Amino acid sequence: MKKTVGMISTALLVLLGAAACGGGGATVKSDATTTGQQLMDLKKAFDAGVITEKEYEKQREKILKGG
Repeated sequence: MKKTVGMISTALLVLLGAAACGGGGATVKSDATTTGQQLMDLKKAFDAGVITEKEYEKQREKILKGG
């Protein structure tokens, strides 16, 4: 009996943990990125030729100003 109760308790904890962290198909999106990460992503886009130097500088200034 103790073993069964322990297994059920463990299963419930796993299910609750999955639900709490977005399990079951639910996703949680965070828009919080650091300024450093934004600048690195922007630089990668510039280096890859996705954006022009003018666009790079404009977005860089915007990031540094916090907006």
